[in-house]
Amino acid sequence: MPTPKDILGHISASRVLDVATGGGGFVHFLLEGLQDYAEIIGVDNNDRAAAGFTEAFRENPKIHFQQMDAHQLDFDDSSFDLVCISNSLHHLDPVPVLREMKRVLRPGGHLLVSEMYRDNQAETQMTHVLLHHWWAAVDTVNGILHNETCTRQQLLDLVSPLGLTELSIYDLSDLTENPRDPAILEELTPIFERYIQRAEGHPDLQTRGAELRQRVEEVGFHSATALVVMGKK
Repeated sequence: MPTPKDILGHISASRVLDVATGGGGFVHFLLEGLQDYAEIIGVDNNDRAAAGFTEAFRENPKIHFQQMDAHQLDFDDSSFDLVCISNSLHHLDPVPVLREMKRVLRPGGHLLVSEMYRDNQAETQMTHVLLHHWWAAVDTVNGILHNETCTRQQLLDLVSPLGLTELSIYDLSDLTENPRDPAILEELTPIFERYIQRAEGHPDLQTRGAELRQRVEEVGFHSATALVVMGKK
């Protein structure tokens, strides 16, 4: 499987923007891969993400968090050398978000999209896909924007209109871990409990959650393959 260095090791970026950063999980990928950088800014519309992000990078003064709507980035045109988004497009309206990402990217800079997809997955990875679609359904009945994952081709079709050049495309998948490791179920248990509670009043969704919990035990769980697409503006 390609490493962060394989994907980003040739890039020296002065200013980096991570859109819909959450707790900054993808920033760790950037730190592992980038040749060097001067500043990384993570933006997210959820103010609850700020505390976790700030704690994760409190010893690195070059990494900052700003609360911001990904659909309307409060940055000037051509402000960044690298703009990225990871596993968040399905929580957003992807077309205007990608358009904004390109707007704030300087000419010659790199735009990176990393997103799990739903097709051509191993059976253990389909557990992740089905779980994600259940989470999306529960969020939707609670008024939260959360779409099901795209197919691989749909993701490519979203990026294509941006007109990026020198495209690099990677499929990231790791099936080396034991898919029935009890630690996986232990990690997923509080998530199951939270979403089953949030599905109160929707017995079909609660039943679906119970069936998926059984699937984790019987089939196992691997993270779904992610597509990484990167190109130059």
